[in-house]
Amino acid sequence: MIRDVSNTYVTRAYGGFGRKEKKPVLDHINIEMKPAEIFGLVGESGCGKTTLGRSVLGLIDHEGEIYIDGLRQDKSRRWEMARKVQAVFQDPSSSLNPVKRIGWLLEEPLRIHRIGSRQERIKRVDEVLRMVGLDPSYKTRRIAELSGGQKQRVCIGCALMLEPKLIIADEATSALDVSVGAQILNLFRDLHERLGLALVFISHNLNLVYYLCDRIAVMYNGQIVELGTARTLYSAPAHPYTRTLLEAIPEIAGENPEPPGDETQREPAEGECCRFAFRCRWRESRCGITPPELVNIAPPGEPPHEVRCVLKGLTANSTRSGIFAPTGPAPG
Repeated sequence: MIRDVSNTYVTRAYGGFGRKEKKPVLDHINIEMKPAEIFGLVGESGCGKTTLGRSVLGLIDHEGEIYIDGLRQDKSRRWEMARKVQAVFQDPSSSLNPVKRIGWLLEEPLRIHRIGSRQERIKRVDEVLRMVGLDPSYKTRRIAELSGGQKQRVCIGCALMLEPKLIIADEATSALDVSVGAQILNLFRDLHERLGLALVFISHNLNLVYYLCDRIAVMYNGQIVELGTARTLYSAPAHPYTRTLLEAIPEIAGENPEPPGDETQREPAEGECCRFAFRCRWRESRCGITPPELVNIAPPGEPPHEVRCVLKGLTANSTRSGIFAPTGPAPG
């Protein structure tokens, strides 16, 4: 559970010689994951999705509260939290020590946490190697002897060694070939079904997220602008930014997608208005003065579908597919 999590980065203007400035990255994020759920985070670069993942991992400081398996994240519980949440990062080559052998790398988490005897640890290494689709003989190899997909399988194995409740996969397939990335996706799905793992899958590739995830949160400029099931977000996107993202996919957009919003205009200041208003084709005068809240627009009895947009009011007397029909020429 992520409750009211915010984060700021401190930067210096003018090449590091100016005064310090605080840049908001996350703005009061609230997410409640279900047990053994695959949850997707999507958005363009800089929207805050990786920062949110690192906050859940306890790698950076943040405001708000994060609970994993009923335990509140706290610096005094860092060792205990490490056994509950692990990560798989984008580049496996930079995540693994090239000097050590695979068996040593996989056994290291068990040594650090003083789990099991030497024989028990070796048995666990063999078990995890089979689990991620590698033969136990790989434990004698080094990283340079493996392909990119095999390296990522080792990273996934390292994350599984402590039997965590949650894995954060941050762009875990973006550095791999398409076919190899598809194999890693299938491995994540298989591990989810076999072990009952909860997974947060962070990506900018909407097709991958749709294939793998149960629910998806769309992030823009540090906020969640839409959250719902994968099927709902793809069949009836209710936020202009979500629709813009989907239109950028050739398979969905077709031959003549609608033109994107004006990306050259400035971003609004925090609290000034809707943060997407200056890029939105459907913006109205109230969008520039009313900061929207994240509200549920799903009909009674359907899974929640939360949207941060003042146009949500049009859903009361309109069909879901007709929410975004512009009444005039697209601005910009």
